[in-house]
Amino acid sequence: MNVAGSAKWLVICTLGLSTAATLLRATAAPAAETASEEEILKRRQGSPDDKKPRELTFDSIKFEMVRNAEFRRSLLTEEIEKLDGKRIKIRGFMLPSFQQEGITQFVLVRDNLECCFGPGAMLFDCLIVDMNEGKTATYSIRPVTVEGVFTIEELADEDGMTLAIYHLQAVEVK
Repeated sequence: MNVAGSAKWLVICTLGLSTAATLLRATAAPAAETASEEEILKRRQGSPDDKKPRELTFDSIKFEMVRNAEFRRSLLTEEIEKLDGKRIKIRGFMLPSFQQEGITQFVLVRDNLECCFGPGAMLFDCLIVDMNEGKTATYSIRPVTVEGVFTIEELADEDGMTLAIYHLQAVEVK
């Protein structure tokens, strides 16, 4: 199974198919609205200042979107687009899974699902986190800080429904 396939499985298994559909109902963005590959690569090359991670919150990656509306890349703000390929730190909660230790992939969410960010959360309320090779995380019920390279990568199911839009290639979870 490829990374995208395993990420879809993780989102669906962790959230449950009906919950994932409710939480993240959207369709893939039209190709005309996405940045060109050259633009993305140029943005991801960064500058020497990009060695130090930028401290973000989930509010930093929030954008205007009507609940249950179709996701389009053009909805993202210029500030969010500029984060693509940059090293960041962000604090959130690990969605529970069956695995407690040696975790190589998980979903980081804004909240621990005990308030309004639970069922009905928006696309910008979660990140798919993949740990760098040789690195793992241990599940915690407490908030964690994750450091890594932030990218904007739409993850859609077989029907074209967007399950997630943000990805973090993580070097560390504290």
